[in-house]
Amino acid sequence: MFENQQRDDVEALMKADAEFRRLYQRHRQLDSKVHDADIGVLPIDGVTLASMKREKLQAKTQLERMWSDRAHLIH
Repeated sequence: MFENQQRDDVEALMKADAEFRRLYQRHRQLDSKVHDADIGVLPIDGVTLASMKREKLQAKTQLERMWSDRAHLIH
C-alpha cells in the first residue's frame, strides 16, 4: 500500500498521526497473516480468514481516506 507515494511522505504522516500509524501497522499485520493463511503456513478457518480480510480492507479504505484528506490539506 502507498507504493506510489514517497516513502518520506508516508513516514512523516506516520510520525505525525498516531491513528494513521496504528492503522498502517494493523494493515501490515493483517496482510502478513492473510498471506500466510493463503499459502497454508497459518492454519485458520475460513470464517476467521474472511473476517481478517474484511478488517484489512476496512483499514486500507480508512488509510486511503486519511491520505487523501492529508493531500487536500497540503494543496
